Amino acid sequence: MTDLNALPTAAVLGATGCVGREVCAALGRAGYDVLAVARGPRPDLAPHAFHALDVAAADPAALAALLTTARVEVVVNATGGWVSTEEAMHHAHVQLVDRLLAATALMPRRPRIVQVGTIHEYGFVPDGVPIDERVEPNPTTPYARTKHAGSEAVLAATRAGEADGVVLRAVNVCGPHTTRASFLGTVMAKLAEASESEGLELTIADARRDYVDVRDLADAVVRAARAPVVGQVINIGRGEAVSMRELVSLLVSASGIPPHAVRERSARVESKGGGWTQADITLACRLLDWRPRIPLARAMADMWATDRAVRSAAHARPAD
Repeated sequence: MTDLNALPTAAVLGATGCVGREVCAALGRAGYDVLAVARGPRPDLAPHAFHALDVAAADPAALAALLTTARVEVVVNATGGWVSTEEAMHHAHVQLVDRLLAATALMPRRPRIVQVGTIHEYGFVPDGVPIDERVEPNPTTPYARTKHAGSEAVLAATRAGEADGVVLRAVNVCGPHTTRASFLGTVMAKLAEASESEGLELTIADARRDYVDVRDLADAVVRAARAPVVGQVINIGRGEAVSMRELVSLLVSASGIPPHAVRERSARVESKGGGWTQADITLACRLLDWRPRIPLARAMADMWATDRAVRSAAHARPAD
C-alpha cells in the first residue's frame, strides 16, 4: 500500500563530494527524503540515509533493487571530478553512467535523472565568446571527453525513450568544501600554511573563467529535478568571466593575509578549460527560473571559513 504522506525520495550519487553534499542539503530543504550514495561515508551527511556503493562497479540489478526499495523518484549524478588517470575518469564518468542507465531501465518506474556535467564538454572557445547550448561540443581533454560521454549516454537514452534525463553543464565551482585538488583549493591550502612575515608566492595564469558557488549549482539541480524539461542540456554558471587574479584576491582577502604579503607570478594557461569560459545562462533562467544568487566574495569567504573549520576539527581530533 502506498503511503500518500511519504516524501519523494532522491538518490544522490557522489554524495560525499563538494557538489554532492550541497545537493543533498538542497534536496532535503526542498522536501525530499535523500538517499546519499558514495564509496565511503562522511559523518556530516547526517541526517540523510547513506548507502556505501561504487556505482561504476555495481551490478545493475542490485542497483535497481536499491533504488526501487527506496522508492527513488530522482537520481542526481554528482560523481566524478578530480581523478588522476584517464582510466579512473572512464570508470567515474562513463562506466558509472552506463551502470546507472542499465539499472533504471530495470525499474518498474523509471526515476528522473539529473546528470551534472561540465562546461568543459564544449572544449576551448575563443576569448570573449559566451558559451550557449547551441555550441557544438568538442571536448579535447580526457576529463572533458569522459564527462561528455556520460552526458551523451543520458541524452541518448532519453531520446530513445529509455530514460527521463536532463544534463546540467556547470562551470567551475567554488564555495564550501571546494576540493583542494582544484586551483582555488590549492591556493587555499597554501594560504592556510602561509605567514605574514614570510609571505607567499602564487603562480596565476592570465585567464578569465566563469565560477559559480556550489550552493547555487545545487539549487539548479533541485529545479532541474522538478522542471518539465526532458532531454535538454542546460548551462549553469554566473554568466561572467572573472580574471583568476580577481578570484585569488577575493580568497586572499577572506584569509586575512595582507595583500602585500602575496607575490604573484604569471604563467601559461594549462587547465581543463583553456583561458576563457563564460556560460550563457539564458536557458537556465527561462527553463528553470534559476539565477545565481551568491556573490563571489561571499563564496570565497564561506569557502575559507569551511576549510578552516575542517582543519580545526582535524587538529582537535584525538590520535588513534
